Amino acid sequence: MDLFEKCWAFTRAAEAREAGYYPYFTPLEDTEGTEAILDGKRMIMIGSNNYLGLTTHPKVRQAAIEAIKRYGTSCTGSRFLNGNLTLHNKLEQDLADFLGKEAGLIFSTGMLTNLGTISALVGRDDVVIADREDHASIVDGCRLAWGETKRFRHNDMEHLERTLQSCGDRGKLVVVDGVFSMGGDIAPVPELVELCQKYGARLMVDDAHSLGVLAQGRGTAAYFGLTDKVDLIMGTFSKAFASLGGVIIGDFAVIDYIKHTARSQIFSASMPPSNVAAVSAALEVLKEEPERADRVMAIGERMRKAYQEMGFSTLNSQTPIVPIFVGDDMKTFMFWKALREAGIYVNPVIPPAVPPNQSMLRTSYMATHTDEQLDFVLDTFKKVGTQLGLI
Repeated sequence: MDLFEKCWAFTRAAEAREAGYYPYFTPLEDTEGTEAILDGKRMIMIGSNNYLGLTTHPKVRQAAIEAIKRYGTSCTGSRFLNGNLTLHNKLEQDLADFLGKEAGLIFSTGMLTNLGTISALVGRDDVVIADREDHASIVDGCRLAWGETKRFRHNDMEHLERTLQSCGDRGKLVVVDGVFSMGGDIAPVPELVELCQKYGARLMVDDAHSLGVLAQGRGTAAYFGLTDKVDLIMGTFSKAFASLGGVIIGDFAVIDYIKHTARSQIFSASMPPSNVAAVSAALEVLKEEPERADRVMAIGERMRKAYQEMGFSTLNSQTPIVPIFVGDDMKTFMFWKALREAGIYVNPVIPPAVPPNQSMLRTSYMATHTDEQLDFVLDTFKKVGTQLGLI
């Protein structure tokens, strides 16, 4: 059998393109935060993770420019060898201080952060336990780890407890999303902490969609007042921090161990200086303007309430990620296409990203969205939803 036979048999994307319902790899001509230009048409963007609207902030832009002027465009090596700058070290400590932990370690992407952290910590005699709706980077980190992987039903603490009981006295790491990227719901950290302490497990919270958003930017653990009880906090810079990269934060000894054993850290080129400088500037803006985090949370609440009043299901969203549940794949694509034609950019989510018959539109909001833009979005959703018989 030819290795490429699977490629020739893959026709789903071509069929969707031909039918006019292919929503992926869209080439945007321009993007300025809350608006984007597609095929010459200006659209309101509600499909981005730019939660604080900082990608176009003058301070963030200027910091990136100045870093390129001073350091060039790349470090051309790993942190382990020649690619470590004082910029990297300073940002790691600044983030750790911001979150109230001892140390931090920067990776080149959020994906690499989870791959490296989980695979470094979970050895042959250990077990990693993940929520079934955890991000793909956590799933793949578990696959790379030498230890056993177990999964528990989404936010089901009874199932988690039974799973922990089955692990015996092995080393145990529980990994959850702080805010789940599709449903927008928040992990029950108080219950997670209680169970981890009861069964001697360590807790890692992936705050990719929480840093910069919850608790005036300090994330899920701080939202519950439990930062000191969460062992590891992971974050990404490609969302609220308007850049690229990731970080793991915790006790110094643990971070130092990960630094010297995580293969995705040791064998990857370091974050470019411009990206590091952009994150540092974004962190400064967040400290100076904590109202941005308050604003985006308030927008999430407003939109969630309005959609529910129209008759849409927003599942269990508690954040600026507000899913619009549809169920049927084709109806989801029809909804997406009608909204795009009306001037709204949003993301359709279908299996395998969600379970079968759970397709949805994933809307997400920025602190910089204006009330006028949000009014237009709501009016359009109501009009299109009614036309398609979804409400």
